[in-house]
Amino acid sequence: MKKRVLTVFLAGVLAIGVLAGCGSKDKGEDSKAESGIDSGSDSKVITVAASATPHAEILEEAKGLLEKEGYDLEVTVFNDYVQPNEVVESGEFDANYFQHVPYLDSFNEEKGTHLVDAGKIHYEPFGIYPGTKKSLDELESGDTIAVPNDTTNEARALLLLQDNGVITLKDGAGLNATVNDIEENPKDIKIEELEAAQVSRVVDEVAFVVLNGNYALEAGYSVKSDAIAYEKSDSEAAKTYVNIIAVKEGNEDNEGIQALVKVLKSDEIKEFIDEKYNGAVIAFEE
Repeated sequence: MKKRVLTVFLAGVLAIGVLAGCGSKDKGEDSKAESGIDSGSDSKVITVAASATPHAEILEEAKGLLEKEGYDLEVTVFNDYVQPNEVVESGEFDANYFQHVPYLDSFNEEKGTHLVDAGKIHYEPFGIYPGTKKSLDELESGDTIAVPNDTTNEARALLLLQDNGVITLKDGAGLNATVNDIEENPKDIKIEELEAAQVSRVVDEVAFVVLNGNYALEAGYSVKSDAIAYEKSDSEAAKTYVNIIAVKEGNEDNEGIQALVKVLKSDEIKEFIDEKYNGAVIAFEE
């Protein structure tokens, strides 16, 4: 059976830190006209839907730099992986910042949306973190490891487990791997598939968890000090899963979007990322 690509988002996830005026905008074209990113006004508004950590934090740091360019950046935090794309597709928001290209491609294919990559900003190394056990050498038959259940992130988690000798995947499974592609599982490890935001919450119930970088940060983990293993900067997965600014097709050349991407790729933001996240988030270099 083909694995469901996208999971149902959590109830009540919408609104942490919504900035003034964001929720009162009209929908569609009226909202876009009000945002003013194409206008010649002195202060032009760019609305961005983002995950809390690190995306919204990076955007908050970028606000001052964008103000110097004449733009007012409004950031709304979402806690799921569905609504941020829906609000950009509908025109409620100008852009979002939470996902990588493989996830965006899967979303477009399943939902019929028209979202494109407007700029590659950073990547977050996937890591294996301790649960009830502290070393992979302690794994025993029947132990459970929790992983994200959306297709692209599950594949990434499984590839990391393979790299560390826990399982072996079928040849060619690659970035589309699911639990059905596990060819060898010598210790009969159970892979528990959970919505990405839920994985860190079962840390006391499973042997290990494999976390997205942003959810590891939110759970208080440090990649360098807490992860048992993590993706290296030169790995294929790290390069593939660069987090992007996504917009609706046709808006990627908008002056406001280009200004946003330029600031997010600036030396000032790269320095902020390096200092704040200590390797858990790494600025992307073209």
